[in-house]
Amino acid sequence: MARLVLIRHAPTPETGKKLTGRLPGVGLAAPGREAAESTAAALSGLPLAAVYTSPLMRCRETARIVAAPHGLRPIPYQSLVEVDYGTWSGRSLASLKRTKAWRSLLWAPSRFRFPGGERLGEVAARSAAACEDLVAAHPDATIAVVSHGDVIKSALASYLGVPADLSHRIAVAPASWSIVEVPAQGMPMVIAVNRVAAREAAG
Repeated sequence: MARLVLIRHAPTPETGKKLTGRLPGVGLAAPGREAAESTAAALSGLPLAAVYTSPLMRCRETARIVAAPHGLRPIPYQSLVEVDYGTWSGRSLASLKRTKAWRSLLWAPSRFRFPGGERLGEVAARSAAACEDLVAAHPDATIAVVSHGDVIKSALASYLGVPADLSHRIAVAPASWSIVEVPAQGMPMVIAVNRVAAREAAG
């Protein structure tokens, strides 16, 4: 049986403020590195066989920290990249929430195409395909996948059998991890969602 540990990258100074998207050069500051280190410590007891990551800086930095206790080197995987937000990339979330298009995004996300960018239905398809390809490559191992909030939500919705339009109801905090067990035969089981080291430590 394969086990997927889906990890959202640790927070950057722009997390929750801007829609960073695929803009280059956005990495972790000290609080983000501390969050990634807490996640790495919480997952250090897992028998990770590999760590795959979105090629964007914030994910690569998070992945390196998570992989270090296991003596692994993260493997960039293009299909795990952030949503292409098109002309919305770099804009503040406050300004985007004032647009008419934001309502369409909330009500029918799977049909929404970001101006000049990706449709979230396309993100759902590629995230599910990426996870299945990685499971096929590691059918009897535990692997970590470091990616972005919307990508992980889409993958979890697929494994839960939840319509893509409800994926925004799944909470995926920065530096959180979720776990999916995928047997060779039978249905996948989502056994953990949105676990965060600070909450784990608090009991």
